[in-house]
Parts: sequence; C-alpha cells; structure tokens
Amino acid sequence: MEKFQTITSTYVPLPIENVDTDQIIPARFLKATTRDGFGDNLFADWRYDKEGNPKPDFVLNDPTYSGQVLVAGKNFGSGSSREHAAWAIGGCGFRVVVSSFFADIFSNNALNNGILPVVVSDQFLGELFASSRANQQATVTVNLEEQTITNNETGKSESFVINSYKKGCLLNGLDDIDFLLSNKDKIEAYEKSRAYSY
Repeated sequence: MEKFQTITSTYVPLPIENVDTDQIIPARFLKATTRDGFGDNLFADWRYDKEGNPKPDFVLNDPTYSGQVLVAGKNFGSGSSREHAAWAIGGCGFRVVVSSFFADIFSNNALNNGILPVVVSDQFLGELFASSRANQQATVTVNLEEQTITNNETGKSESFVINSYKKGCLLNGLDDIDFLLSNKDKIEAYEKSRAYSY
C-alpha cells in the first residue's frame, strides 16, 4: 500500500445519512474478484441513469467538486460487510472518508485497504458541508501522525481516534501481511526461543 502522508485536499461532499454498502457498490457488481474497475461503479445507482449516462445532479459528476477526501453524512457504510465498498472508494481516488459515524465493519475494511475513516463531531461535519456549499474549492487537511483534521476555510480542527496498530500500518504503507513479513526475523527468533513438547 502507499504510505499515508498528511493530506491537504479539496473534498467531495455527500450530505446523505445512512448510506449502506449496497448504495456504495450495488450487489450486481460483486462478481469480480480483483479491485479493477470498482471506482467506476461507486454509487452507481445514484451516479448513472438506466442507460449508463452520468446524472448531472450527482456530486461525483459535478466537475466543481474533486479531491482525495469524501465527506459523508452520519452512519456511513452500514449494511453488509462487503469489502468491495472500500475497493470502490479507493478506486475512485479517495484516501480519506469523513463522517460522524461509521459502521464498524466498513471502518475496518477501509483501514485494511489503505483508506482512513475519520470520525468527527456532528457540528464539525455540518461545518464542512457548509464550507463546501460556500466554496466548492474548500479544503481540509488530514494529519494522521497528529490525528487531526482541519477545515481550512474556518481554521477549526478536531482530533480523531484510530487504533495504534492500524495507524502504524497506514503511515508505513503496510497491510496485515506486509506487517507480518516486516517482522519475520522477530517472529522466527521468538519461535526458536520456545521449547516445544511433542
């Protein structure tokens, strides 16, 4: 995985609450076993009409909004545990998803795929939406090392919580397998030091 650096980026606002994983990536797209192409189908039923044409009123089709950060309404990623939802978000170029609440399974799937879920207060979330309405080029800065997110339009910041293991993996660009391999010598030394009985 790519190492997570401090990100300052414009963001895409999605002020919809209770977005479930079937809305993130509809079930008909789950036949694939690789991550290729999932980004094109992120929010497919909201993003395209029945003929496959982009709906101009959906935010991902609005060229005035872009960036590596998706700012979503409360309770994002509920529903089934499909990892494809994280694949689709990452495939669309997002490194961070911001909400005031995430479903636990989605949050874990995101972290396992190099995407940082940032939980903020309802007030801070509302201010981010307000800033994007006033200025489509509004930016946020996400500092994983310091565990802070800043609305650069207002200068206000909040701290966020992340598991220390997952934080280390993101900062170093490691998935779980990479982490184990990076500690191979320590694991082998530990195993050699143990007395086994047969």
